[in-house]
Amino acid sequence: MILTGDNNVMRLYLLSFGTMQPGDIPVAGYLVQTDNGTNVLVDTGWPRSYVENPQHPPGLTLEIAPEDTVVARLASIGLTPSDIDILVCSHLDDDHSGNHDLFPGAELVVQREHYELAKGGHPRFATNREIWDLPDLNYRLIEGDTALTAGVELLETGGHVPGHQSVLVRLPKTGPVLLAVDAVMDQSMADADTREMWVTDWSESPDDEARIRASTQKIAEVAARERAALVVYGHDARQWAELRRAPEYYE
Repeated sequence: MILTGDNNVMRLYLLSFGTMQPGDIPVAGYLVQTDNGTNVLVDTGWPRSYVENPQHPPGLTLEIAPEDTVVARLASIGLTPSDIDILVCSHLDDDHSGNHDLFPGAELVVQREHYELAKGGHPRFATNREIWDLPDLNYRLIEGDTALTAGVELLETGGHVPGHQSVLVRLPKTGPVLLAVDAVMDQSMADADTREMWVTDWSESPDDEARIRASTQKIAEVAARERAALVVYGHDARQWAELRRAPEYYE
């Protein structure tokens, strides 16, 4: 059940789930803790099986050590998968959905448009389907921007893929932090008018580029409206090297 009570965000952890080469490109997840003990995880990284059985998408080399699994990263802050109350699925690309099967006790929150596209058999989301499409997983389908709990808002930012979602976290000391995820993968792409289209951006209809640019603009507008202290871009190597990562946190 999505929580909408008076609990407030206490901490935000940035979780490192490995690196893609060339370019030291980070694969990230996020853990939000509220002051009443609710744990909200955003994404789960590449499948943990890749540690023992490395897989490499075309043009990339994945570097995933045992400490880069979601289980290890949660353990570094004293948690296990059973402690996660809500798993926010930004989208079901392989590097974001590789360990959903570890969270049968959580509520998995995903945009309806995206879930129905993946569930309908689109080949882009087939590799991890045996992990994210299990009968014991409790999905909640939402439509559009949604208040998840006090201090956490989900933002529909489709474009990179239909039904992608980003996350706005309002921290008591740091201030608002906007997790762009793959709506804006790198700070160099933050300008909606000039941003480059990447090979992983959705391109199945003439309208897709416009939708990508609209979501890029939405990220910029939300950051300005909220006076965001930080916008975390989904795969920005230069920014990632400068950020606090678990077990350190933002509060």
